[in-house]
Amino acid sequence: MHRRDFLLTAAALGATSLLPAAPARASRRRVRLGMIGTGMRGQVLLHELLRRDDVEVAALCDIEPIMLKRALEMAEKAGKPTPKAYGEDGDAHAYRRLLAQRGLDAVLIATPWEWHAPMAIEAMQAKLAVGCEVVAGVTLKDHWDVLEAQQRSGMPYMLLENVCYRRDVMAALQMVRAGLFGELVHLQGGYQHDLRGVKFNSGNPNEPYDSGVEFGPKGWSEARWRTEHSVRRNGELYPSHGIGPCAMYTGINRGNRFTHINSFASKARGLHEYTVEKSGGTTHPSTQVRFKLGDIVTTTLACENGETILLQHDTSLPRPYSLGFRVQGTKGLWMDLNQSIHIEGRSPPHKWEPFQAYQDQYDHPLWRKYAETAAGAGHGGMDYFVIHAFVEALKAEAPMPIDIYDALAWSAITPLSEQSIAEGFKTLEFPDFTRGQWRARKPIFAFDAKY
Repeated sequence: MHRRDFLLTAAALGATSLLPAAPARASRRRVRLGMIGTGMRGQVLLHELLRRDDVEVAALCDIEPIMLKRALEMAEKAGKPTPKAYGEDGDAHAYRRLLAQRGLDAVLIATPWEWHAPMAIEAMQAKLAVGCEVVAGVTLKDHWDVLEAQQRSGMPYMLLENVCYRRDVMAALQMVRAGLFGELVHLQGGYQHDLRGVKFNSGNPNEPYDSGVEFGPKGWSEARWRTEHSVRRNGELYPSHGIGPCAMYTGINRGNRFTHINSFASKARGLHEYTVEKSGGTTHPSTQVRFKLGDIVTTTLACENGETILLQHDTSLPRPYSLGFRVQGTKGLWMDLNQSIHIEGRSPPHKWEPFQAYQDQYDHPLWRKYAETAAGAGHGGMDYFVIHAFVEALKAEAPMPIDIYDALAWSAITPLSEQSIAEGFKTLEFPDFTRGQWRARKPIFAFDAKY
């Protein structure tokens, strides 16, 4: 589980990277960034970068000409210098030419999941800081390899998990820190989002259903790569939206850690029935695909300090969107599904209260300070905050608020859940990427009005 060969080479290197952070140096004025991946998600992040006067987007890379063209047009429309473009030739490794461009400080990665680890590793080897979209890697080996690259290079790495910056999630964090829930006992979260339309989207607005290839479309939509994961994998495929806030509440990697994990998967029916319904029969190629991903994947984590965390991945059945947060302690609980809260001694006995008044009272200083600036940003403002955090930490040469150890612990849930399911829902020990240093590391996420 801990890859003995990695530990032998990394033990000495890890000692320095796990020491308390040195005081931040004087802030630099401007950051020069490259972006790999300018698809729909990449363009949302690019929009936030182009709004900033302290960022120069100096390079863009994508092998889909239409997406690269749109990204370049965004820069032009924003009145910014034209970034150098890579990938028009369709070369899958064009990003390496971007990494070799002189004068870059950092790179943002917003590509299909299987590219995240190799791109991040090569970027850090090129002495570039990394802001990576979720997930950090696909296999458990990916995660150890990313850690080794980060420790050898010393370059900052941030997982761009935007839900940690959701307004109600951050208010609940303030309440946890204030002791309103008492001692935490149990938490829940997940990714509960009907993605059937996404997984079979041709990328053509005039032809929303798939174009009839083996497992989905060959257009430029997200389905081009995402659907294959539902065909070939069975596990908690997208854990960070749910686990990120829960990990921050419980101090994972900072006085606490995951110790064990197990996962269960239901039968797979939703995607098949969707293809049958949309194609009007069972002769369409997509209806012949056998999807491996269970419709509902339930994962349970045990923590060193005694908390349990439950995650659910639910993307193949009809349902409204919800991340299903629940924060429960000895004095009360909050649930985001009905935006309700109950605090013993403060709420009416055995009754829920609306959460809004509590959210207003415990609104995080970041939201109080930047809510107006974040208005109009992607995902209700969350994308402003996650980009702001990455840029400000780079400028200050300060530790990343969602760092390499957060990224690996949250993302490794996926391959571990796959292993648990494949081995008959077995409970597994959770690897400690910090090598015991979680005991001394201190929480830094979103204190006061600092990124």
